Amino acid sequence: MVLLMLFVLELLFYTWCRVQWVNIGYQINEETRRHQHLLNLQSNLKIELALLKSPARIAEIARTRLGLKIPDAKQTIVLP
Repeated sequence: MVLLMLFVLELLFYTWCRVQWVNIGYQINEETRRHQHLLNLQSNLKIELALLKSPARIAEIARTRLGLKIPDAKQTIVLP
């Protein structure tokens, strides 16, 4: 009876270990997928930042929204 009980306990422990192993595998896959998604998001954000910082875009905003223009020669003062 004791040997049968030990065998059942060992079987339950083995089953628990296998279930934990499978669950950890699923967690690793999920975190790997999440990591890849975050890397893609970071790449997209870097591209968007580069587009927002482009001098052509900034010049266009200065002309259209802010009404700025390049000063005439009379408007500039050269400091010695």
